[in-house]
Amino acid sequence: MRLTWSAAAALGSKSTSGANHTGRATGRTRSCVPILPLVPQFRISDAARLLGVSDDTVRRWVDAGALPVHADASNRKVVDGAALAAFAREHASAAPDPSDVQSSARNRLVGLVTAVVSDRVMAQVEMQCGPHRIVSLMSSEAVREMALEPGSLAVAVIKSTTVVVETPGAGSP
Repeated sequence: MRLTWSAAAALGSKSTSGANHTGRATGRTRSCVPILPLVPQFRISDAARLLGVSDDTVRRWVDAGALPVHADASNRKVVDGAALAAFAREHASAAPDPSDVQSSARNRLVGLVTAVVSDRVMAQVEMQCGPHRIVSLMSSEAVREMALEPGSLAVAVIKSTTVVVETPGAGSP
């Protein structure tokens, strides 16, 4: 995924003669550039991949004015990361939850069981919930009681006190 960043360098820099905190000349030149937060920008194709739609769908949304774009330094259309996040949140839809259960867990992913590997005591159940692969370890007894097998409709309920958030590193393509 290509990720571009808006740069404060476009504002230019002011150069000061090299004077240190005492006011004496140091012979060095210092650049004073305003510190601005970097805002991520995504190309149309990257925005489409993040939203789970085609490039053409994103272009239609842009043409309809639903998703704002602007040109980057290379004159390519890019979507501001904050605008893309707001758009994704507004247009998010999940498969309807077939269970009639009240729960405090808010992370409920409806999907299909794709694989079950069991031994006498434990089982590994894999599910495909939209674009997400979810793997759960549970007792073999629970798998039998719920009759989980490939093709079964199920809901993965995630309740966790730890969520790890990662961002692409500087060396990411």
